[in-house]
Amino acid sequence: MQVAIAGAAEAQMGLALPGMSASDVMAQAARDALRDAGLQPADVDGVFAASTQLPWAGVTLAEELGIAPRHSDSTMLGGASPMAHLAHARAAIAAGLCEVAVIAYGSTQRSLGRSRASVQELDPWEAPYAPPLPVTAYALAASRHMHQFGTTPEQLAWVAVSARQWAQRNPDAWSREELTIADVLAAPRVCDPLGVRDCCLVTDGGGALVVTSAARARDLRGTPVHLLGAAEAQTHRHVSAMADLTRTAAVDSGARAFAEAGLRPADVTSVQVYDAFTITPILFLEDLGFCAKGEGGAFVADGRIAPGGELRVNTSGGGLSYGHPGMNGMPLLVEAVREVREEGKDIVLAHGNGGVLSTQATVLLGSEAAAEGRPRTKVARLREPAGAVMGRRRRALAGGRAAR
Repeated sequence: MQVAIAGAAEAQMGLALPGMSASDVMAQAARDALRDAGLQPADVDGVFAASTQLPWAGVTLAEELGIAPRHSDSTMLGGASPMAHLAHARAAIAAGLCEVAVIAYGSTQRSLGRSRASVQELDPWEAPYAPPLPVTAYALAASRHMHQFGTTPEQLAWVAVSARQWAQRNPDAWSREELTIADVLAAPRVCDPLGVRDCCLVTDGGGALVVTSAARARDLRGTPVHLLGAAEAQTHRHVSAMADLTRTAAVDSGARAFAEAGLRPADVTSVQVYDAFTITPILFLEDLGFCAKGEGGAFVADGRIAPGGELRVNTSGGGLSYGHPGMNGMPLLVEAVREVREEGKDIVLAHGNGGVLSTQATVLLGSEAAAEGRPRTKVARLREPAGAVMGRRRRALAGGRAAR
């Protein structure tokens, strides 16, 4: 069964309006995505959602939309959840369990306070050391990568600087001030070798996708973005059980997603990859096959993933500069849709990560031409998406503009 994303939207990215809950943000994004597709909540018979703030996320979403869906899925894989939900929605549609699925996410972690929005599950073997998670786990991975492969602080800093340069092109980005390698290196340490500028933002926000069969999507209002391949994988829950601090399950999820799509990394024209910390894009670009293991530091250095570089990576500014509403998989997916729709990119990869490098999910999205095996030979804009939902300068809708 070929499926496509028929609608996409974000809501309340940055700082949500006073009094809004995570479910309010999630529901606003879902309604906006449905409007983008030219559909109504009554058309939805499948809901997919997961959130640290909403234990019954799928049921809550359905109630907010005023519907009684035939199928619901609240599989929790952290920041990899929306990518996994996209694959689950495809399976549900193919099985006849639903016809129109909404995948949604919302967070008010900045408004509420991160400690109240995301409760950490401590492993009994780690708890005696009182590690400040998740930064401790990612610092371990960064330290090991530096020791094993010679990765430098400057190379880590290039990830943050490249993200900031993309954010400076995005008027909706939370952080747009000039950022240099020296600034990143001089920033206060959080957990060595990671400093403040190596760590993602803490923002509110949410997003949603509308998924249906490719055939139906072609008849709807929004430009369809096709799911070409998808896979999920996991290796551990807590970092003390991680077999190799520099190798993640993205090796598996990426290989299976590429195999299903009949593609390879060289075919990808844009990458939206989880960047909770500067080490994560390095690990995932390696594990997904864009460079060899140990070469990620050199791969991201010297502006290679910045505007004008060799590979478009995290073109919104990512979690480091655009926004990071807790589990950041959904904003990456919405940006991937935008890259296909508005930037004319034929094949875009979006990769989500959950926990402490615990769960990985990879999806490959493409244009109509890519889905039909005839990718365009030059960048060409697709027809503009319907409504005022997807346009970068119009992401914050009237009455829901992100605050500073």
